Amino acid sequence: MQKLLLGALGAIVVLVLAVLGAAASRPDHLHIERSATFAAAPQDLVPQVSDLEQWSVWNPWKDYDPAMKTTYSDTKAGVGAWYEWWGNDDVGHGKLTVLTVEDTKVTQDLEFFEPWQSKALITFAFTPDGEGTKVTWSMDEDQQFMGKVMGLFMDMDAMLGADFEKGLAKLQPIAEKSAATRREADAAAAAAPPVDPEAPVDPNAAPAPEAAHP
Repeated sequence: MQKLLLGALGAIVVLVLAVLGAAASRPDHLHIERSATFAAAPQDLVPQVSDLEQWSVWNPWKDYDPAMKTTYSDTKAGVGAWYEWWGNDDVGHGKLTVLTVEDTKVTQDLEFFEPWQSKALITFAFTPDGEGTKVTWSMDEDQQFMGKVMGLFMDMDAMLGADFEKGLAKLQPIAEKSAATRREADAAAAAAPPVDPEAPVDPNAAPAPEAAHP
C-alpha cells in the first residue's frame, strides 16, 4: 500500500511539474482579433464603440447574463468614459474604460476582477474595404503565469474569438442603419435649393427647415 501511495504521489508530482513547465513555455503575450466588413463609414462606427450606452446594445456578453448589473460614469461617451459590471460566473466582474477616440480607431482598457484578475487593451480599428469599412476588433494582454496555465486547458482564441464574431454580427445592422440614415440626410441636404443671400426676406414666410447634419 505504501508503495502504491508513493507511486501515486510521484505521478502527481510529475504531472504538476509537466503542467508548470508547459505553462512556462507559453507566449508572454496573447493577441486575439476578428474582422468583418460593413456597408458603413468610420463616422458611423466610432460612436458605437466610444459611447458605452451604444456599446451595451450590441455587447455579446449580455446574452450570457440578462440580469447582469451595470453602472456608468457620469459621462458615458468619449475618452475617460467607463462602465462596470457584475454578473454570473460566465461574465464575472469587470470594468471597461475608453482610452482614445480617433477618426479610424477606438481603444479601451479592459479589467477583470472576478473570477480572475487580468488587464487587456481592446482596439477597434476601421479601415477602407471597397465601398465599406473593415472593422477589426482585437484584444492584447500580457500573460501572467496563471493565465498561461489556464491557456493549457482553454482555447482563449476560440472562446473569445467566437464572442467577437457574435458582437460584430450584432453591430453590423446597427451601424449600417446609421449609415443609411446619414446618407439620406446628406442627399436631402445636397438636393435642397441653394439660398440666395441677396434675396429679399419675406417676413410672412415660414422659417426654412434646418439642414440635417451627418
